[in-house]
Amino acid sequence: MFSFDPYAELAELRPVAPLQLTSPDFTPGGPLPLFAWSADRGGEDRLPALQWSQPPAGTRSIAISCFDPDAPTGSGFWHWAAFDLPGSATSVPGGDGTAASLPGPARVLPNEQRTERFIGAAPPAGTGLHRYFFVVDALDVDSLDIADGSTPAVLGFHRHFHTLARGVLLGTADSADR
Repeated sequence: MFSFDPYAELAELRPVAPLQLTSPDFTPGGPLPLFAWSADRGGEDRLPALQWSQPPAGTRSIAISCFDPDAPTGSGFWHWAAFDLPGSATSVPGGDGTAASLPGPARVLPNEQRTERFIGAAPPAGTGLHRYFFVVDALDVDSLDIADGSTPAVLGFHRHFHTLARGVLLGTADSADR
């Protein structure tokens, strides 16, 4: 299968405590539900519901994202990135993934299509199985100082230095399925 796991690489740079991240909508390592696929591919561009274990003491905010490292871009593909969720949060509902749908005062950054919402899986034909990393980080700051319109990669850089604990949930989508 695939050998590159960007979050395993980050853990080598800076180990953090684990969080358990789950979804009632798909099993770890299993296929994403049809609604989490792109509308262009028969889905609904809906974020699966996500829930995580109690963050450690000192958690002041939460950041969460969805990334496909297997997109044929050389840099992966960001489907969604949100931050400044309350440190007491332990779940996000399924849905569009906009700031209004999340525990406040959440902020959502533009995804690869430059929309501030979740966009579903759409692996191009012939590119095989893609992995979708849903990642939640418990952070030691109330808010990250990130400019509106920044990329999810900028969020990744800033959250790396403030993460107390991390949970990773992997979903998949095969380009041959749609």
